[in-house]
Amino acid sequence: MKLSLPYGKGYKKLNIENACVKQILSAQMRVKPTMTEAAIVETALQNPIGSSRLDKLAEHKEKIVIIASDHTRPVPSRILMPLILKKIRKGNPHAQITILIATGLHRETKREELIAKFGEEIVEKETIIIHDCDDQKHMRFLGILPSKGELWINAIAADADLLLAEGFIEPHFFAGFSGGRKSVLPGVASRASVMYNHNSFFISSE
Repeated sequence: MKLSLPYGKGYKKLNIENACVKQILSAQMRVKPTMTEAAIVETALQNPIGSSRLDKLAEHKEKIVIIASDHTRPVPSRILMPLILKKIRKGNPHAQITILIATGLHRETKREELIAKFGEEIVEKETIIIHDCDDQKHMRFLGILPSKGELWINAIAADADLLLAEGFIEPHFFAGFSGGRKSVLPGVASRASVMYNHNSFFISSE
């Protein structure tokens, strides 16, 4: 039996003896959207849950920081980011906007990965900063966490008048759900803060 399995951005070809195959399970998409991806995002931005619209939040804010996932997360930023930027500038055309890449403890996101993620226009025209968890001189201490660890985060995020996070939320293999507040910790936190909150005792806690 010949199988083709998704792997990275391509596929892996496998040849398996028929006797070794019990059954093949394949997912079937049951939800068929009635709008384009961009239209879905635009509708969500126009109808936020439990918050004012982004253009309203951006009014009178000078330093607006958007935390964006790095190259390890398949977030459709090519669709999300242009619409987010447009909405912010509708409410505040003169805002100083910074896109802060939440690398956590991952390696630096490369330029070609940024272009693949956002598109060349955003990479060329917008201010994009790659978070470095080991750059302690650019960290800001915000206090002691309930876990008793020190919280140090990127000063760009700490000094923002309006801090946003672009990403997705999905089940995490040991820590509840990814995304959301994790854009800050571990996303733009110091190595010490991340290591403290990802220690073996916390991971094994039920």
